[in-house]
Amino acid sequence: MKISVIMPNYNGERFLETAIRSVLAQRDNGTAVEFIVVDGGSTDGSPAIIARHRDGIDRLIVEPDSGPANAVNKGLTAATGDLIAWLNSDDVYHPGALARLVDAMQRYPNRALAFGHCPIIDETGAEIRRPITRFKECFFPFSCRFAIQCINYVSQPATCFRAAAVRRAGPLREDLKAAWDYEFILRLWRLGGAIRVRRPPIASFRWHIQSISGANFNRQFREEFEVAQTDAGRFTPQTLIHAGVRWGIVSIYTLMARRRAARGNGVQT
Repeated sequence: MKISVIMPNYNGERFLETAIRSVLAQRDNGTAVEFIVVDGGSTDGSPAIIARHRDGIDRLIVEPDSGPANAVNKGLTAATGDLIAWLNSDDVYHPGALARLVDAMQRYPNRALAFGHCPIIDETGAEIRRPITRFKECFFPFSCRFAIQCINYVSQPATCFRAAAVRRAGPLREDLKAAWDYEFILRLWRLGGAIRVRRPPIASFRWHIQSISGANFNRQFREEFEVAQTDAGRFTPQTLIHAGVRWGIVSIYTLMARRRAARGNGVQT
């Protein structure tokens, strides 16, 4: 079983080398990985980094795009694997992660997606925000469509999708700024549900101030609520629970942002 990994990138030189190496290392144990890099015409050091690893990249697409969802959609069109995943150029796979995803999908052939653990790391690779990760992991044992409509506890970097289900679901919504992956997961969930892969982690999500969740968390959680409401229904228990969860998470993130700003201004908190 072959898995296609799509990596969208635009001026991501800071973490790109690490991300690429983490994908290429997945082949060390014999996993069949089709590696597709979609670069939006980077003007930083990304082209040189990509060129150094060109022999390990099966398909390279370099052309302007309208954002990461558009870039991933190009990769989805090009992918030929039985399974499909994408890894942003600031995230990283753990050793042997794709082999474990492939194994899970082989053992559960009717599932549309598989997901695993995904710690949050900072610019240096150190784990941060453990309480947030543990909170999301509390929902793992109860995984079902009801639960995923209540809260987005599935981390996209630690996820793969069955290609046949992707073709049925259609492309990512490019009108969404930050919740296009969650909306896609909700659609895929309707087409066979998910299987959870137990520890160790599949991938690490890198949080930094320029990341989508770092710069646009208010829009992210508003969009997540809107797509969950569309999927579950306007006045369902799931929507009401999601509204409460959204309020709590946004409040926490806002407080954290204010503390960062205060520290940056030299104010003691």
